[in-house]
Parts: sequence; C-alpha cells; structure tokens
Amino acid sequence: MAVKIRLKRMGSKKKPFYRIVVADSRSPRDGRFIEELGYYNPLKEPAEVKIDQDRAQNWLKTGAQLTDTVRALFNKAGILNRPAGGSQ
Repeated sequence: MAVKIRLKRMGSKKKPFYRIVVADSRSPRDGRFIEELGYYNPLKEPAEVKIDQDRAQNWLKTGAQLTDTVRALFNKAGILNRPAGGSQ
C-alpha cells in the first residue's frame, strides 16, 4: 500500500482550510485517511500551520511520500531538516 502525506480540503466555498493527513494514495482527496497530522490555514496572515512533528517524522521513517505542497509546508516548519529521534 502506497501511503502519502497530503492535504484534505475542508471549509466552505472560497474559504479553504486544509488538514494534513496520511492517506492511501488510491483514496480520493477528501476521502478516507489513516491519521491526521495537523492543519494549514492559508487565509490567515501569515498562513497558519500546525503539524505534529513527532508523528510526521514517524511516518516519513516508515516510507510515506510527501506531495509537493506538503513538502513545502514541512520545509517551512523545519521538519525535513530536523535530526531523526531528537526532540528539538
């Protein structure tokens, strides 16, 4: 099973709000997911991002693939640059 960390769109029309979820790559964008890791709100200034870093690191170690947008969010949050196993 190919697992991806991606965005799930929430919110109403013209007011997007996204949850960062771990999902099977075959499931639809807003469909079934395995675990929720955080959220992303692009409407706030600056954009609001909250990610459970320990769970995200765990999923990356087990082989979950990132989508391009989530990779950019993880880079901004410093998750991809963080040493494995450390609590900083």
